[in-house]
Formats: sequence, structure tokens, C-alpha cells
Amino acid sequence: MSLLTNVMDHSLDDGYAEAASRKRAAGDAGLPKTLRAKLGLAGGLVLAALVVTVGAAQARVAAPVVAKEREELIDRIDRETETADKLEGSVDKLRAEVSARQREALRMSGGSGQADLVAVLSGAAAVHGPGVKLVVSDAKEAGGGGGGNPRETSGFSDTGRVRDRDMQRVVNGLWASGAEAISINGQRLTALSAIRAAGDAILVDNKPLVPPYTVLAVGNGKELSGTFQDSADGLYLHALQETYGIRTAISVESDLRLPAAPSVIVRTAQPKTEKGTS
Repeated sequence: MSLLTNVMDHSLDDGYAEAASRKRAAGDAGLPKTLRAKLGLAGGLVLAALVVTVGAAQARVAAPVVAKEREELIDRIDRETETADKLEGSVDKLRAEVSARQREALRMSGGSGQADLVAVLSGAAAVHGPGVKLVVSDAKEAGGGGGGNPRETSGFSDTGRVRDRDMQRVVNGLWASGAEAISINGQRLTALSAIRAAGDAILVDNKPLVPPYTVLAVGNGKELSGTFQDSADGLYLHALQETYGIRTAISVESDLRLPAAPSVIVRTAQPKTEKGTS
């Protein structure tokens, strides 16, 4: 205890305390005494003040230039965005024209009834009829994973978010259960459609979709609903709901309306023509 008491009472070494006492007695305040030292100190202070002043002046001069460059960049982005929107509108118009000409060509080559059937099955024509409406959405408290990217997690939907592979299984399950035409958020699916992921977004034919994902499937509504829910893909969707909070709702509808696909382009397959026998 005596050692602790001594340390607390004499926290400053005796030698340092004695040196400080001598300085105070001699009136030494630690400032330079010679004229040269004082001039050096004053020069240093003036130089520091000059550096600060010049820096502030340069920042004030550069501020309007930075603001002008920022405004120019914003204007450029707006112009390019407007141009991209116009081009996208032109693409949609051309796709609609191509689809119309494809349907007309089908009617001219194969008869009206056969052409209509081919157009329906290929997705080239808008359709309506009874079927199933399936809404799939992320969990209420969906989180991120894999460094903030929910598409890079292990397992399936362990972040509470619907992923591209989940929608692939849903669509394949509906096709296998008897669906005759399917769309997701108004995007018609065809034999050439692809469901992929880009970051947090799900792409259908390279068009990003946002939840909730509304899947419309034309077919025998009651039978289609029961067959899908009892299938492996329907049970998979149910497991997502029970385990990870994925929200789903399925209902039988009396009349669904699905748009035509933007364009159906076949680059490789060719129709086979039967040669007559003599």
C-alpha cells in the first residue's frame, strides 16, 4: 500500500519536477530569446497562414467550375436518357411490326385456323381464357447475403428474396402441369424466353422485373392449380414459403388476358415440306 500511495502522490518523477521548478524560477517560458529565433518563428507563422489562405482561395475559385461541370454532366445524362427512351420506343414499334408481319405470313402459308394455333403456341399472338394467377414476392424482411448480393448465397432463397432459379422452377412447373400460355408481369414467355438474374433484378428476355412477380397461366384453371401445387415444383414453392417467408398466393381465374411476345425470331429451324409422290 505504501508503494501505491507513493506512486499516486508523486506521479511526476522528482528529477522532472526539479527541472520544471528551475525553469519557472529563471523565468524561461520556452519562447525564443534571440531576434533571429523570433523572426524565424514569425516567418513560419506567416507561411502557415499564407498556405491556408491560398488553399481557401483556390477552393473558392474552383467551386463554380466544379458546379458547372456537374450541371453539364447532369444535362448530358438527361439527354442520353431521353435518346435511349426514344430508341427503346422505336425498337418496340419495330418489334410489333415484325410480329404483325409474321402473323400475316402464317395466315397466308398455312390457313387461318392452323396459323392461329401456331401463333398461340409460339407466343406470337395475344390470348385469353381461364387459368391460374400466381403471385410470388419476397419475404417481408428480405435481407442480403453473399457480400450484399442475394444472388450469390448458398442454398436457395436463404435471404428471403425470390431468385431467378425460383421463377424458373415455377414456370417449368406450370408448363408441365398443363399451362398453354404464360406471362410474368405482362412479359409473355415463349420457347426462346430466358429467365436470368442481374444483381438484385430478375430478367425475363433481358427486361428487368420487380416484385411482386405476377404469373398468369392459361389452361384448365382448377386442374392446372391442383396439378401444379401437388408437383415437385409446387412443393418447392411451398417450402420457400414455409421456411424462408417467401409470399405466394394462387387463385383460379375465369378469364386471363396475356399479351403477345414482342417478337419471335427463329434463326435455325426450318419448316419441313412433304414432297408429293407420283
